[in-house]
Amino acid sequence: MTVPKSAKTPSRAAAPIAGKASLHPRNRHTGRYDFPALIAGSPELAKFVIINPYGKESIDFADPEAVRVFNRALLKQFYGIAHWDIPPGYLCPPIPGRADYLHSLADLLADENTGEIPRGASIHALDIGTGANCIYPLIGLREYGWRFTGSDIDAIALASARTIVAANKLGKSIALRPQQHSRHVFAHLVQADDRFDVTLCNPPFHASQAEASSGSQRKWRNLGKLDPKRKLPALNFGGQAAELWYEGGEAAFIALLAEESRDVGQQVCWFSTLVSKEGNVQPLQARLKKLGAQQIRVCQMSQGQKRSRFVAWTYLDSKQREKWRADHWLSRTPG
Repeated sequence: MTVPKSAKTPSRAAAPIAGKASLHPRNRHTGRYDFPALIAGSPELAKFVIINPYGKESIDFADPEAVRVFNRALLKQFYGIAHWDIPPGYLCPPIPGRADYLHSLADLLADENTGEIPRGASIHALDIGTGANCIYPLIGLREYGWRFTGSDIDAIALASARTIVAANKLGKSIALRPQQHSRHVFAHLVQADDRFDVTLCNPPFHASQAEASSGSQRKWRNLGKLDPKRKLPALNFGGQAAELWYEGGEAAFIALLAEESRDVGQQVCWFSTLVSKEGNVQPLQARLKKLGAQQIRVCQMSQGQKRSRFVAWTYLDSKQREKWRADHWLSRTPG
């Protein structure tokens, strides 16, 4: 596939101004959306456009259907994804933040590649919990030409992702694989002959359904949108159990992710995971050090008022990573 011209920018962009919440410099979603252009490509969006209190065009982010149609329009306009949908009740992610994670991972790989982002199908990424939306593989493929393997424990989610991949004729670049053991992450999923240049994960961060619902209501109060006369959805972005909560919450899930990463540490160049709660970063770092990680990085991101981060780690030392680059990025013929 052809990488869009606008993606062929210098690999290392200037860092955002300290203290200013902003998207990654390569993120396509900076600035205000051009709603007339979005509607021209996706006419169904028109009925969901509102005028916000600032007199600007927007959508009602409290309406799950509006968010779903908006995402479909964004994927079509910015990434050329002509066919995209998800089953009712499944996670409909905010696309700018998902794109930021991928751009920052590209910078991480650039650091191993003399400052140039490695592009094309020689780069193989593993998306843990790809979900019904298949967002990370879609954006990563369009921006950098990477191949993806997406995994999930939910059969309906995987069926949805397969439908998206097939409808857009992306089967040569995006593979989908079930994780049939719900209490594991890498175990039983990564096969002996697998090699992944990077893994990514958006872990469930609540410990229960009740906690997830409470967090959503708290968000509405903070935004000043909780109207007692209006019945708001419990979760405007949707989400099934495996997408939103895990026994022990985010801390328990990323601890398991770290533990199981060690067993496949020679088959992956860089592991990574989003960490929603800042307080979970230091315990994860400490655990990874005990597990023998050779290098650990905490990468900060921001979208509007929201601050986020991901932690990346590798069990390969610098010489091993240089050999990985030579073997996998410079001389490998993509399979």
